[in-house]
Amino acid sequence: MAPLSAPSWALAVLFLCAAAVVEGVSSKRPNIVLILTDDQDVVLGGMTPLKKTRKLIGDLGTTFNNVYVASPLCCPSRASILTGKYPHNHRVFNNTLEGNCSSKAWQKTQEPYTFPAILQRYCGYRTFFAGKYLNEYGSEIAGGIEHVPPGWDHWYALAKNSKYYNYTLSVNGKPQHHGQNYSQDYLTDLLSNVSLEFLEHRTKYVPFFMMISTPAPHSPWTPAPQYEKSFLDVKAPRNSNFNIHGKDKHWLIRQAKTPMTNSSIHFLDNAFRKRWQTLLSVDDLVEKVVKKLVAVKELENTYIFFTSDNGYHTGQFSLPIDKRQLYEFDIKVPLLVRGPGIKSNMSNKMLIANIDLAPTFLDIAGYDVNKTRMDGMSLLPLLNGMVQNVTWRTDFLIEYQGEGHNRSDPTCPSLGPGVTNCFPDCVCEDAYNNTYACVRTIATPADLQYCEFDDSEVFVEVYNLTSDPHQITNIAKTIDQEVLEKMNHRLMMLQSCSGSTCHTPGIYDPRYRFDPQLMFHHGPDATKLFHKTL
Repeated sequence: MAPLSAPSWALAVLFLCAAAVVEGVSSKRPNIVLILTDDQDVVLGGMTPLKKTRKLIGDLGTTFNNVYVASPLCCPSRASILTGKYPHNHRVFNNTLEGNCSSKAWQKTQEPYTFPAILQRYCGYRTFFAGKYLNEYGSEIAGGIEHVPPGWDHWYALAKNSKYYNYTLSVNGKPQHHGQNYSQDYLTDLLSNVSLEFLEHRTKYVPFFMMISTPAPHSPWTPAPQYEKSFLDVKAPRNSNFNIHGKDKHWLIRQAKTPMTNSSIHFLDNAFRKRWQTLLSVDDLVEKVVKKLVAVKELENTYIFFTSDNGYHTGQFSLPIDKRQLYEFDIKVPLLVRGPGIKSNMSNKMLIANIDLAPTFLDIAGYDVNKTRMDGMSLLPLLNGMVQNVTWRTDFLIEYQGEGHNRSDPTCPSLGPGVTNCFPDCVCEDAYNNTYACVRTIATPADLQYCEFDDSEVFVEVYNLTSDPHQITNIAKTIDQEVLEKMNHRLMMLQSCSGSTCHTPGIYDPRYRFDPQLMFHHGPDATKLFHKTL
């Protein structure tokens, strides 16, 4: 069947959701709350400070243990959450307007088809957004804060990137300026207050969707006053990939100075502590929202999702602090879910991607997700305990396009052109050719990651995470050649996938069939040829 055009697709969704509304007349469909943190890792203990969150959501629902982002950077990852698509389909590649972050092109081609637009317009949900949206949201050349994306009834969006004080909100398209008075302006607490107000004054008997997007634990890591003395003895984890040289890795990793200077280690330890301190206010927010849902008698009919947009590193492979890299600490995030029909204290090891959130929300709303063009898969069968009846993925795609320009950083001219996010000792966290795509595989016989860089080296990194969970040894030159070729082929397949073709079997799936003739067929015909071999 040929892909639906945008108008045809919208009509199809209208029909599907209209059916759901009719079915939901006698009993209100479930509410949904998504709490999204900013730069919260899970590999380095990012969930440790969140005792209330783990108790109120994880212990009373499901904790997913293998959750990854389609891109380890804020804007493309958030675009994947909103659209249910890989970056090569939503076309947001980094945090810049040039990378399509909240650009006019994004607003025209993607925003009308995000999950909140569908929930609001076609499925009868009241929708609420509060917090950070996309990094370039509010840019004057992209509509400014007057632009309210389609799909939101209540809009409290932060202009630009995460802050805790001295920021501007777009309140339904009108500016609201904030200073540095803790009781009035601390952003995490303000998001909590406006969320509680929405719940108090919601339209009863109408399902709602809430997205609360906190600044924490993103820089500048400003904790609330009452938490400034917390975790004073905590340091960044000294695991086996901390402060070591990233040998046999991409040049950007190899350029990091090892061992790190004492000042760099002091800086990253301080950042680690402050990140945890900011998360304590998120923990308070979660508790307040859950208590409010109890007070307004909505908790039993509400799904609550807690996750992050990407992970983070603090000293791994001698990179001081940031995200963007292909390793577990940057691509893996928490996901805790509670709600109707979900058993308490469950854990799930299935391979989950953040492109799965959008189809999950739409599935909860009550229509056939298979009719959408989203690349992700609904988690609802997993949440309902139907794991045995579900054919799930064994791999997925990670894509990142490096930031930077073809010129030298004046503070670090010896590194040549293209680097960005450089520290005073000329260790840089990104470059324009830090552009890569990976296949992350989790299957019974294999726990692997295969990555290719789009640079002059055509550099390849491969890791066996069963024997090397900290990804210290790149086995690209020693792994079996047949496996290498299959992974290369699978990567090309995923990079050209769209919708249901993103769900084809991975190389460790018993249904997979490898045809060497398809190795270099990359484009619209690749998936069609591949389907013939299944």
